Amino acid sequence: MQTRIQGTTMPVLEVQLDPNESVFSESGELSWMTASIQMATHTQMGGGGGLFGVLKRVAGGGSIFMTEYRAYQYPGLVAFATKVPGHIVPVELGQGPEYLVHRHGFLCATPQVTISVGFQQSLGAGIFGGDGFLLQKVGGYGTAWLELSGELIQRNLAPGEVLRVHPGHVGAFQSTVGFQITMVPGIKNMIFGGDGIFLAVLTGPGAVWLQTLPISRLAHQVSEYLPHDVGRQAPAAVGGGLLGGIVGSILSGDQ
Repeated sequence: MQTRIQGTTMPVLEVQLDPNESVFSESGELSWMTASIQMATHTQMGGGGGLFGVLKRVAGGGSIFMTEYRAYQYPGLVAFATKVPGHIVPVELGQGPEYLVHRHGFLCATPQVTISVGFQQSLGAGIFGGDGFLLQKVGGYGTAWLELSGELIQRNLAPGEVLRVHPGHVGAFQSTVGFQITMVPGIKNMIFGGDGIFLAVLTGPGAVWLQTLPISRLAHQVSEYLPHDVGRQAPAAVGGGLLGGIVGSILSGDQ
């Protein structure tokens, strides 16, 4: 198996598979593939565990279905692109800690990698804490590729070192890093600060990947350009057209 990450603003991962090699992803992640690649959609990949395992994966923000891409008789190529501007990060599993990643951060992996829910806080905080508190855990053996949005900042926290982060900016971190939810101090800060009422507290040791473009903030910025009353027009078509135009303008440098 050989892999190559191409591009800058919106990169793509190309995986060259030898006969009988495979990778898997959540359904809907495929960008392109050669004719020698065969697809098979399952519910048991990436952690197994039967119905309970599937429900846990969905609770962590994942998909019910996983798709396997396998080269059978001949070598083949399969590609996975990012959905928003960002980075693709490979992580090796089996010889060190597992990883926790934001709910939309899993891109694809080799067959022995497992995907499961990775709650580090109570369910109540997961519901009311906003983006970033429903985390997926990536474990097992092999290589996984993570999708993180915006620019990428890596911090290596020393034992006991604390970093407080807006939840949406938490991209991924090693399982050795402690994770807690705390409220923003001060009533005025909560009401008028404009940064939400929760912060994620990360405590070392371990590596942390911070993303500069939380998907929730991107959606909030785009939403003000979407029509709120489109009459009899199809909302999905209108919204999709506007979103495509806005993203196109961003990528071309227009304001």
